[in-house]
Amino acid sequence: LLSPPCLLDFGRSSELAFVVEPSDDVAVQEQPLLLYCQVEGIQPITITWRKNGAVIVDSENAFVLANGSLYVSRFQRIRGDGSSDEGEYDCVAQNHYGLVVSRKARIQAATMSDFHVHPQNAVVEEGGVARFQCQIHGLPEPVILWHKNRMPVNTDNERYTLLPKGVLQITGLRAEDSGIFHCVATNIANVKFSREARLTVSGSHSTVYKDPMILVGPENLTLTVHQTAVLECIATGNPRPIVSWSRLDGRPIGVEGIQVLGTGNLMISDLTVQHSGIYVCAANKPGTRVRRTAQGRLVVQGQADGWDGSCSAVHPAGTCSIPPGTPAGALSGMLFPLVSPRSTLSIYGINQADEAIYQCIAENSAGSTQASARLTVLWADGLPGPPQAVRAETVSATTIQVSWKEPLQNTKEIIGYVLHIRKAADPVEMEYQEAVSKSTFQQLVTDLEPSTSYSFYIKAYTSRGASKASEVTVVSTLGEVPAMPSLFIKVINSTAVQATWEPSIKLGQHEGFKLFYRKVHLSQYTGPVLLASNITAYNITHLDASVVYEVKLLAYNQHGDGNSTVRFVSLRETVERPALNPPCDCMKDEQNNKTSTTGIIIGIHIGVTCIIFCVLFLMFGYRGRLLMCKNVQEQLSTPQIPRSQRSAAGLVLNGAARRDRDERDLTGKQLDMNELERLFPAAPCREQQDKGTPPARSPPADTQISTLPLDEFSII
Repeated sequence: LLSPPCLLDFGRSSELAFVVEPSDDVAVQEQPLLLYCQVEGIQPITITWRKNGAVIVDSENAFVLANGSLYVSRFQRIRGDGSSDEGEYDCVAQNHYGLVVSRKARIQAATMSDFHVHPQNAVVEEGGVARFQCQIHGLPEPVILWHKNRMPVNTDNERYTLLPKGVLQITGLRAEDSGIFHCVATNIANVKFSREARLTVSGSHSTVYKDPMILVGPENLTLTVHQTAVLECIATGNPRPIVSWSRLDGRPIGVEGIQVLGTGNLMISDLTVQHSGIYVCAANKPGTRVRRTAQGRLVVQGQADGWDGSCSAVHPAGTCSIPPGTPAGALSGMLFPLVSPRSTLSIYGINQADEAIYQCIAENSAGSTQASARLTVLWADGLPGPPQAVRAETVSATTIQVSWKEPLQNTKEIIGYVLHIRKAADPVEMEYQEAVSKSTFQQLVTDLEPSTSYSFYIKAYTSRGASKASEVTVVSTLGEVPAMPSLFIKVINSTAVQATWEPSIKLGQHEGFKLFYRKVHLSQYTGPVLLASNITAYNITHLDASVVYEVKLLAYNQHGDGNSTVRFVSLRETVERPALNPPCDCMKDEQNNKTSTTGIIIGIHIGVTCIIFCVLFLMFGYRGRLLMCKNVQEQLSTPQIPRSQRSAAGLVLNGAARRDRDERDLTGKQLDMNELERLFPAAPCREQQDKGTPPARSPPADTQISTLPLDEFSII
């Protein structure tokens, strides 16, 4: 904010500016050519012209008029000496305030080539569509008209559509449309006729249904702003299809400058950059969703115009901004070439010598333009001079100390100093500042990068402004040594260890590692062992297992050795461990372990199975005893069953009736009461014990043990 102010009249400088600039033109061979240039400003003003950058000297053929315009008496595309009047012309105006250059005007000779596309004979049925085309190149763009039977085509007929690029469309053909057609091309250079083509209309209008079909769709076009684009789309079908247009990106086409030619051709007048896009032509069958489409891309290039100038209040500078949509533009200023999109010319450390008229010129394939502005620098009287004896000394890899002496004049109003700091390799806009009090004549600049050059200069400030800058001094910071590496020690055996580490990310050039080791009770190290930067491990062998070792590792580069990392390691445990635990046959142990594991699993299964069997045995044994006791009681209290009835009952095992065996058992030994009491002396029924009633006794009759039902027993 203390920078000196600047006055910049942007757009047009009252001291010197263009009112009229030369424009692009097409000249006719052997005809005169006039290029306009009009300047306003403070006299005297000198006007000169240049062609392709070279100054044009007045001659019979070309000279400057009193109003500043250039007159060429006889334009020639090729002269006898091989030179040409074609080229890029600009007007240069100069007075004591400065110099300005006009836009470049491109001058070309009018030409016309032969037709490279001629109309072709066509036979089309009645009600169909006919299309003829012819193409020719020329400067300026030739105007193409069509003749039928050697007479101009009636353009009032709505069925006849003439497109600017030499296309004739005839829709809804009738018998009277038959004839001979040719086109005529005209410009200021010449008039030319194409070959003739015959149109034959055959048959009568057909009523057979035909799907919509696009005969010719839109082409890809590249134009400049303010031109006119014609996107062709001609379709056929029965019934006659309806042609519609849309943009592929979904944006509306709009209505301003939009016109439909014939039955479906789209014309866009006064093109802008916003008209760029992909356009889709659709042929729709009436009343249905049946359609056919074709598409074409339109690219609109912006001309280099609409430039302005402005002044930055913080950094006095001339500024030109490129308007949006200017493709592939190049920006140049006097002695300061710039390339788009960098469109700002900044002047740092401004002084009175920078007063001038600044101009920026933009060029692209569509043309060129320019804008100018005058920079006026205002300086206050009585400002201090520049600080003296600026010195910079390197303190460390990240610190530099800058010192200076006060200016030689006007020092009483100084309120402070500003130190300007910048990497020497960086652009000026990367500069930053540090403020210093008026009584301090040195500053310690920290947080710098190692091995980097920095530039310094100082300004003294008063309440009215800043002094001129001091001389610039450049100094480099010291290099930085690598950081400490991470070190890890792994015991390999009783006489060897392995050192591994992670390298530092700040090694620089000629980097590497140094490894030292020693017995802790000794002062002398073994080493250094020099290792390359890509090595991250090293084995230390032939060690004494009875002592403790110290291992030290550091990284180094061209700036010196870094700090070291120290680790201690003992091999004694590796010696004692084998005595306590003799070595084993690992393969055998592994097999044993596998066998033991299998045995354990089988044993667990067997044990669980046994437990289950025992539980089941106890449960069913107890249940069977209760049943036996109950049946004995019933037998003792039940009258004797005749033998003939007893033979009907039998014992059934596993679901099979064993009648023969049961009959033999019934005729076997008979049990009397004494034998029952002997078999079950101490097993009274629990139910009777609970009631306190002794079991009833029957007379010692002929009694059999009753058979049990089938579901009372199970065999495992």
